[in-house]
Amino acid sequence: MILVAGATGLVGGEAARQLRAKGLEVRGMVRSTSDAGKVAGLEKTGVSIVQGDLRQPESLAAACRGVEAVVTTVSAMPFCWQPGNTIQEVDRKGQMALIDAARNAGVRRVVYVAFPHDTAVPFPLGDAKIAVEKHLKSSGLEYTVLQANWFMEIWLSAAFGFDHGSCKATIFGDGSNKLSWVSYRDVARGAAEAVSNDKAKNAVLPVGGPQALSPLEVVAIFEELGGTTWQVSHVPVDALRKQKASAADEVQESVAGLQIMYATSPVAMAVRDYLVSDHLASVRDYAGSVVKKAAAVS
Repeated sequence: MILVAGATGLVGGEAARQLRAKGLEVRGMVRSTSDAGKVAGLEKTGVSIVQGDLRQPESLAAACRGVEAVVTTVSAMPFCWQPGNTIQEVDRKGQMALIDAARNAGVRRVVYVAFPHDTAVPFPLGDAKIAVEKHLKSSGLEYTVLQANWFMEIWLSAAFGFDHGSCKATIFGDGSNKLSWVSYRDVARGAAEAVSNDKAKNAVLPVGGPQALSPLEVVAIFEELGGTTWQVSHVPVDALRKQKASAADEVQESVAGLQIMYATSPVAMAVRDYLVSDHLASVRDYAGSVVKKAAAVS
């Protein structure tokens, strides 16, 4: 039995489906407030459902009972943050509580989805991820940390200023910093493989796409495939640093920190996914699907 914590999320839901496709028994941990449609979708694939909440350690013992491996993708950011459901409570304390519950239940391996660190750009979400990685490594459990690079479905979407519909892109920094854009599906595929792959035992593995591309190179691909000209605006790094310094809460500070990494960090270069040997989705693949979908709608 594999427990997926965050089973209604983007990566967690896909990991649960891919584990089921391997013929494995999967238990999806969801909260009482989780989207009913997403829960039903998991159940249709044969995922059994258990209610659990990282903020309620007593619920985690039952979720981990009889489990061989845990895949955890839970985060309060970017869409679930609210008072009481914070980075400190969920991404730090809650993830640590899950690791402790897994150890107490006799779980063999924990697969934790994080992202590459840049210690020159500290911020609450990154600090929480680092603390959880350290806790997992010292837990005595087998562990796999997947440091996922930049999700193209998130960072190349309107939510972060990359608006396909209006052909407008907000670029953080000058747009020349090359990034490893990765599909959440490939990260989920890596997580599903990591529960049993010997290469993943007690390993920190970067997960990236097949090519390093700057944001401006990404815009050029969308222009080429869509036959359009995009309007590009830039947010200077100094402005991002001011936003981070004046942030009103941990989410604003973390978003600004991630945007600074996007603009400056050398840790986000192209890397291999050591667990997925066949085709990794590229930015061109993603752009092609977006352009095709837009053409079908019009």
